[in-house]
Amino acid sequence: MSTKPRCATRASGLALTLALAAVPAARADIVLVGPQHALKTPSEAAKVARDADVVEIEPGLYAGDAAIWTQNRLTIRGRGGRAHLRADGAQAEGKAIWVIKGSGTTIENVEFSGAKVPDRNGAGVRLEGPGLTVRNGYFHDNETGILAGGHLESDIVIEHSEFAHNGFGDGQSHNLYIGTVRSFTLRYSYSHHAIVGHNVKSRAIKNYIVYNRIADEQDGRASFAIDLPDGGLSFVMGNLIQQGPENDHRTIVAYGSEGYKNLLNELYFVSNTVVNDDPKGGRFVFIRPGADAVRLINNLFAGPGELFVGKGESRGNLRTAKSDFTDPDKLDYRPKARSGAIGKGIDAGSAYGFSLRPAAEYRHPLGMSARPASGPLDLGAHQHIQ
Repeated sequence: MSTKPRCATRASGLALTLALAAVPAARADIVLVGPQHALKTPSEAAKVARDADVVEIEPGLYAGDAAIWTQNRLTIRGRGGRAHLRADGAQAEGKAIWVIKGSGTTIENVEFSGAKVPDRNGAGVRLEGPGLTVRNGYFHDNETGILAGGHLESDIVIEHSEFAHNGFGDGQSHNLYIGTVRSFTLRYSYSHHAIVGHNVKSRAIKNYIVYNRIADEQDGRASFAIDLPDGGLSFVMGNLIQQGPENDHRTIVAYGSEGYKNLLNELYFVSNTVVNDDPKGGRFVFIRPGADAVRLINNLFAGPGELFVGKGESRGNLRTAKSDFTDPDKLDYRPKARSGAIGKGIDAGSAYGFSLRPAAEYRHPLGMSARPASGPLDLGAHQHIQ
């Protein structure tokens, strides 16, 4: 049996506690990048930044510069304006302009363009570590905008960002492609004109695609506007979704197209405005057989084609004419006062703690505004303004 006094044990424990408290917190520095700073390019900063640093890049063009970021909890942002990373032949590891290997990365106010690599899947950003937040980003004219690999501890949030004209043209690259991650949130964003690939593709276990504008417009050649090929628990709410006449596939939204691969496969497709401008018709929503639950509620559909292919619950939806919208030629799909959509929304309740009453709506470009929390609800993605 030990003869060490109990008071000595208590004292040694107190000393250890005080010693640990005296250890300084991990430092977080601001790392400045730009022509007037010691670090001229983002790739130079990537070599010296440490965990939890904030890398601030002066606005302007950074051509032919690619980087690999290995730090954790890093924030990389344009300083007072967007920093433009134009590939001009540069690439990291044959993958992307930026390859993100660390965890919990935030990217703000950065533009990526021109990514091309030998395997034809060059991304503006290639995510390999867990966790990414992108705000006010612009990804255009790459082979893929963002390509996120599978990581079951990864939560990805993209907001107030634009994706345009990404894709090699072989249907294997997309504006936005999310692998098998824990959750994916896309909100207040604008994805359009994917080149033959999809405007949004996600294999996430949970998807929250809410309050976005996803469109081909008149000359886009995308395949699906939204593709959720593995199913998952998916909330698609409050989006303006438009398929143009030059599309590469006549299905607008697809769920489970490659088979269900998750323990829970439920789709809640609520309060969206979906417009088909393909005169040949097509399918608005395709559901592969085998989903656990599918609910289509309070949506507004316009244009030719089958509204719903597959099994599911459909309530409170309306097919309307484009003439009932404010200015459809300019993609202003707010309902007119005489529209049959006014005040016709039903109470959709909630699912897994997520309210199925839209709280916001997309405002172009890359903005949002609130929708009433109570009272009559209009069908579709927009509330009529009195």
